[in-house]
Amino acid sequence: MFHLPEGVIYLDGNSLGPLPKATPEKVGSMLTQEWGDMLITGWNKADWMGQPARIGDRIGKLIGAPAGYVVMGDTLSIKVYQAVASALELNQSRKVVLSDNGNFPTDLYMVDGLLKSLNNGHELRLADPENVEAELSEEIAVLMLTEVDYRTGRKHDMKTITEKAHALGIIVIWDLAHSAGAVEVDLTACDADFAVGCTYKYLNGGPGAPAFIYVAPKHQNNIRPALSGWMGHASPFAFDLDYQAGAGIERMRVGTPPVIALTALEASLDIWDMVSMADVRAKSIQLCDLFISEVEARCPNLELASPRDGNNRGSQVSFKFEHAYAGMQALIANGVIGDFRAPNSMRFGFTPLYIDEDDVVGAATILERVINEKLWDNPQYQTRSRVT
Repeated sequence: MFHLPEGVIYLDGNSLGPLPKATPEKVGSMLTQEWGDMLITGWNKADWMGQPARIGDRIGKLIGAPAGYVVMGDTLSIKVYQAVASALELNQSRKVVLSDNGNFPTDLYMVDGLLKSLNNGHELRLADPENVEAELSEEIAVLMLTEVDYRTGRKHDMKTITEKAHALGIIVIWDLAHSAGAVEVDLTACDADFAVGCTYKYLNGGPGAPAFIYVAPKHQNNIRPALSGWMGHASPFAFDLDYQAGAGIERMRVGTPPVIALTALEASLDIWDMVSMADVRAKSIQLCDLFISEVEARCPNLELASPRDGNNRGSQVSFKFEHAYAGMQALIANGVIGDFRAPNSMRFGFTPLYIDEDDVVGAATILERVINEKLWDNPQYQTRSRVT
């Protein structure tokens, strides 16, 4: 059900998911039959206006959120900003935002920029990932973590950490960029306050696909949206000059919905409707375990950077190698696509929707040749591109 080039083993769905075969037709139909034939009436006739909430509910099924608590739109960076800004207002007497130094840098950039704009004595504090729980205290306003570390795949215990944070009066935000479609997530059972995530990785929404935000029921009508966009207004087409926040999750909408991109995402979600996250997760652990076993047997020069226990790991495996960038470029040239993460990691993602045991063994076999025959030691693989 996915378009995968002949002769390629694709182990980078944790960075960009492949194209579902149904996407071109679905998007083409939207372009011609909706945009083409309906023109501007498509906002009502095709319900483009309701698309962000409708698709948000479909994402919600994959992350343990009930209908009405997830909405789509904008980028993950924007959704991080929204969540942190709203969370800080819920805990105004405190000034510390805690995260870990394994968090994806853009999350930290967005928080740092927000706190500088507030200019009210706030502090962004970073802990080592394994020390987050020890750093929790009553001076912390907001805890913001990415559940699965983008570099190593190390997985935080969402439920335990959230419970401990709440016991100290801390508002908790989870970034699910490497979780949604990769691991089982139950935001309701974990009592998360906010969650954000992207859809171009495991969810196969396409490059630049829109992000999502979840707000817990207890907060939805209490939060003030820091980005008061017209789509989050209670009555956007009243064109009122004074902002009145919409009801519930609708207030977290900002700009005009990216209808074409959301339509592409819908094609992928049709596939996700056919599977259970429990089955996907179980198969993912099996594939990752097999890859670790195969690579360690074949490539003794590589050092495992990911947790060995699959329960503590997302759906990715990273190996450290002194010449990791060149090694990955050589691997890609030989038909296995993964990616490089600074300073020295070769990273591989495993999605059971289109990866099986034969792919895993085949990738390890090619990696063995690249490393042991030093195929990476070629000048053409040394020059770094803008995207690694």
